[in-house]
Amino acid sequence: EEIMKARMFPIEQVFNRFPRMVRDLAQKADKDINFIIEGRETELDRTVIEEIGDPLIHLLRNAIDHGIETPAERVKAGKPATGTIKLRAFHQENQIVITVEDDGRGMDPDLIRQKAVQKGIITPEVAARLGDREAINLIFAPGFSTADKVSDVSGRGVGMDIVRTHIEKINGVVDIDTTPGKGTKFTIKLPLTLAINRSLLVYLGQQVFAFPLANVVEIIDVDVKDIQKVQQRDVVLLRGEVLPLFRLADVLEFPVPESKETRLPVVVVGISEKRIGFIVDELIGEQEIVIKSLGEFIGQIPGLAGATIMGDGKVALILDVRGLAGQAGV
Repeated sequence: EEIMKARMFPIEQVFNRFPRMVRDLAQKADKDINFIIEGRETELDRTVIEEIGDPLIHLLRNAIDHGIETPAERVKAGKPATGTIKLRAFHQENQIVITVEDDGRGMDPDLIRQKAVQKGIITPEVAARLGDREAINLIFAPGFSTADKVSDVSGRGVGMDIVRTHIEKINGVVDIDTTPGKGTKFTIKLPLTLAINRSLLVYLGQQVFAFPLANVVEIIDVDVKDIQKVQQRDVVLLRGEVLPLFRLADVLEFPVPESKETRLPVVVVGISEKRIGFIVDELIGEQEIVIKSLGEFIGQIPGLAGATIMGDGKVALILDVRGLAGQAGV
């Protein structure tokens, strides 16, 4: 608790920069915008505060440039001439939620599919299979931009992929809700603190490993008979979807013998839109842990983010889920 108190600062340190920026950019774009801020007093980790400014600037610029229409367009669409952008922060359980919401033109999934194909991000066949939600998420693909002309407002050379990368760097996730003609809402979920992390503890042999709970989607039991091979990789069908399966020990090159059990505990993790299952030896349970750096040497090990000392003196190694996925080649 003392560690948390020392690291926590109100988000107004970041939010206070935005009213003038929004006013200036709205004037430059010839748009009338009512900018609302809620939750300035919400506290979060100092490290998160240092990292969250740039993604929020980009989301706000984007809302002004691409989201809110000109007064004439709004009146023609039966909306008030003045557009609204709302920036809000609040606590939700052990997370901070930040939303950036506008009542502008929203995003058209068909237009996004079309642009993604034009830019070679996906093939026409993939575009045809994508649901609207998946199509909208293509705006996070590197090199994607829907603007026909680059404007001074939304900035040059910074795509939405940078926004997602920044947020994932601090163990956060970003989601989009959008309705064409009505507006768009970006929801960012962040850990309350980077020093203290709620984790799922597991055993590999006698060694304890910790999955950050923010990355854990669910825990399942898999029957060995249900594991299939697709392109030389283990997969299992989960509610009709193909889930890639990896032994955590293999990915980390950790020397433990393969389990002879017929049912295997699997931790399903989520990275952006992907789902991956990691087979472990045994589940221990959830726990809040204080993260410590591994130091220069051990810090270079892919798939590991840090360590913590447990109540019984054992060292638990904290997993970097994104790094693990990279190691697994997903």
